[in-house]
Amino acid sequence: MERLLERINEAVWGNGLILLLIGTGLFFTVKLRFVQLRAFTLPIRAHQRRSAQNRGLSQGKTVCMALGAAMGTGNITGAASAVMIGGAGAVFWMWVSALLGMAIVYAENCLSVKYSSGDVRGPMAYLSKGVRSPVLAYIFAFMCICAAFGMGGMVQVSSAADAVSVSSPLARPVVAVVSFVLISAVTGGGTKRIGSAASVLLPVASAAYGAACAAVLITFRENIPQAFADILSGAFSVRSAVGGISGLAVSRAVSVGIRRGIFSNEAGLGTSALLHSAAESDSPELQADWAMTEVFFDTVICCTLTALVMLCSPCRESVGAAFSAVLGRFGAPFIATELAVFAFCTVIGQFYCAGTAFRYITGNESGRTFSLLFAICSSLGAVLTARTVWTLSDIFNGLMALPNLLGLLLLSHNVTNKSRKTGNNSTNKNHVRGTEK
Repeated sequence: MERLLERINEAVWGNGLILLLIGTGLFFTVKLRFVQLRAFTLPIRAHQRRSAQNRGLSQGKTVCMALGAAMGTGNITGAASAVMIGGAGAVFWMWVSALLGMAIVYAENCLSVKYSSGDVRGPMAYLSKGVRSPVLAYIFAFMCICAAFGMGGMVQVSSAADAVSVSSPLARPVVAVVSFVLISAVTGGGTKRIGSAASVLLPVASAAYGAACAAVLITFRENIPQAFADILSGAFSVRSAVGGISGLAVSRAVSVGIRRGIFSNEAGLGTSALLHSAAESDSPELQADWAMTEVFFDTVICCTLTALVMLCSPCRESVGAAFSAVLGRFGAPFIATELAVFAFCTVIGQFYCAGTAFRYITGNESGRTFSLLFAICSSLGAVLTARTVWTLSDIFNGLMALPNLLGLLLLSHNVTNKSRKTGNNSTNKNHVRGTEK
């Protein structure tokens, strides 16, 4: 079974999808005149800009929910596995995926705000209304649900269970039960409870993780220059004497780096547009700018910190061992706690995506039954083999990206990096978001 899934994964994530992602990112980067640079000035400009307000989550809670959905275990285990599988060069391609992904999520959110309504949001909105292809919209929605159950649920719980089972005597079934109780308790309360939980947990976990990474890098600061040298040489090294072998290594670095980068920041998957559709603001510029900032923080900062910890630490067997070189016996418990918190934030954020897609397919709210089903499937990640869960997630991610990227390219003429007035035009007057639970 695992061999069959690996073959499917290789077919989905072949050169075609990699080139489509890179090409789409390059296209919007050029079209929008390197709009990514705006992300660095967002904190300065955010308080200066006022936008139309609708009933929904506050901008802060929306950002935490979206960032929490992206900043899952991919920032720790995903980045670490990218280094172990693809070598140091994979980090460079994670940066590339982030840079190009920033342009893609900008386009996603611009189109989402333009076409979303109370009952149809995100990629389903611009695929069904903009492209006028209900078939693509339904395909995306179905794959979104599968990806949320896999990448957003099972993968996160699986990674957390791996860390917890190593650092404590808790058995995996116990982790599964605890996960079920916590996930069902929060997701059963709807979007407001999800946003509130993410806005409390994410800042604390991020600050603690950043401080721990800083401690490791300061301790082994003499290794930092060599780590960056390895990243650059590993990304482009092609020696004539072993051209075939080196070329294969570079190819693996590209593939793994981009896949793990996308797993971390989800650029190109359309989830950013779904999550930002919960915001109280319907400003295309505001939502798109925040989405870009989230990708930068998620991959360029957090994933790079993880990778540098792995490359600088003398203990590279696992990310837990790398932190233990400085934190000692507290290293493994610390990583287990961080993974659990990040995983939980991702799971509850991905539930919102799955629920929105479910509502589009069925016409009904997801409800308590859907919440329980999601909690059960997510909790199963604690007892399934990690390799199978990761492979399934990669497959659904790829199948989810295809219709979304196609829609972005077909509607590229509607994407602009110019500011839009949001309170005085007919588009926004007719744009009304549905109320949440």
